[in-house]
Amino acid sequence: MYEIRQIIQRLRLGESNRGIARGQRVGRDTVADVREMAASQNWLDTASPIPDDAAIAAHYKQGGKSAKKNPRNISTVEPFREEVLAWHRQGIQVSSMRQALVRTRGYAGSVDALYRFIRREAAVVPAATVMLDFAPGEQAQVDFGSGPVITDRQTGEVFKTWFFVMTLAWSRHQYAEVVRNQTVETWLACHRHAFEWFNGVPRKVRIDNPKCAITRACYYEPTVQRAYGELAVGYAFMIDPCPVADPAKKGRVEAGVKYIKGNFVPLREFHSLAHANEQLWTWVSSEAGNRIHGSTRERPLKLFGETEQALLQPLPVIAPACATWAKAKLHGNCHVQHDYCYYSAPFRLIHQTLWLEITPDALRIYHGHDLVAIHPRQFKPGDKSTVEDHIPPEAQAYFMRDPQWCLAQATSVGPACRAVVDSLFSHRVLDHLRAVQGLLRLGDSFGAKRLDAACSRALNFGTPSYRTIKKILKEGLDQQPDLLDTFPLEAPYLGGGRFSRTPADLLH
Repeated sequence: MYEIRQIIQRLRLGESNRGIARGQRVGRDTVADVREMAASQNWLDTASPIPDDAAIAAHYKQGGKSAKKNPRNISTVEPFREEVLAWHRQGIQVSSMRQALVRTRGYAGSVDALYRFIRREAAVVPAATVMLDFAPGEQAQVDFGSGPVITDRQTGEVFKTWFFVMTLAWSRHQYAEVVRNQTVETWLACHRHAFEWFNGVPRKVRIDNPKCAITRACYYEPTVQRAYGELAVGYAFMIDPCPVADPAKKGRVEAGVKYIKGNFVPLREFHSLAHANEQLWTWVSSEAGNRIHGSTRERPLKLFGETEQALLQPLPVIAPACATWAKAKLHGNCHVQHDYCYYSAPFRLIHQTLWLEITPDALRIYHGHDLVAIHPRQFKPGDKSTVEDHIPPEAQAYFMRDPQWCLAQATSVGPACRAVVDSLFSHRVLDHLRAVQGLLRLGDSFGAKRLDAACSRALNFGTPSYRTIKKILKEGLDQQPDLLDTFPLEAPYLGGGRFSRTPADLLH
């Protein structure tokens, strides 16, 4: 419109079409069209005001001569305009619209024609946004972003990583860390590291809706993960989740994640997770922290050090435990499983669901609100932590009465009992631990003296077994004298018999 207005102004000065075309670098036909249009609107009269751009544009929109040279083609969808626009407002897919038109109206146009018609006739009004202002120390924004794939030079392990980023909304100073997963434990630990990095806590933390923080995403009343809620209470900050599927509400940390990906990651080598974090923290403290920020036009570290750091909430005197929670069922072996490690709980709770509170150094087991067990944290898969009082009494007795205990008990009963136990343990085929335990329990019923006597009798007859000794005690044979004592062997008979012969006689 500006160029057309310039042509009209030169026409009012009496210049020729050729001169205007040469000066404006347009065709003479174009100048002629403008002359005709201006004359019809009485714009060439020097006594009338020169039209502005809006007046010229309104003339063209109403169908001026130049607009009529390229009439718009009529869309094949035009006969079904109202139906198609109504379907579009209902959110029906374009492919479904075409199938319905083909089926009911004999439509012969293409899907592309429908797309063009909808783009032209049902233009979506762009969503307007506003810039939010935050006071110093008021809010921090948190997000995860995909990180580089790292090959550990020592172990050769190749693993994917993630960036955890917390950005202070006022100063834009940030904390970043390379992590291997997005678990609840990692989420809590990164928050602690970020607060210690800032040496303070913001009053609010705006997050997306990750499962490690929000167990049920909802626009009005999201459900916070139990462990994250306890961390918020311990550090005295408010959790502020974004609306579902609306990450633009935390645009400052989104921009921070993009900045790390675009400026820190390229052209760097990472030999391990620790090596990557060492480089990242150095970069945040120097290059990233001292850049001129595109929005504030200030250095984030300068704003943070001079103003915002002093307005953050102080760190608690005792840092809250970064505990995570999990549900687990107590198995028949009196142990619950967490991360492929096993922890015992009282046998009376078998097959019941228990709560596990997991910290970096301990695991606590709760039944309802009652603490029923505490164990040191295990990390190697297959490791087990067992409290003897948690297993049934009969199992405790079995585990406590090991071979060393049995040998000591047999020695206290008597030498014969110890000899029988040694004989049973020396068997090369069968493990006679249960037989020895049963043998020693006979002393509870019959006494140590009778048990030793029964063992002595069994040894004399060459049958040192649990079954034999139990039979001796039940029949009272241990209280009868040995046959060898009743009928002692006399000196051998040396006299000759009636029919006896000596070897010499037999050989003659």
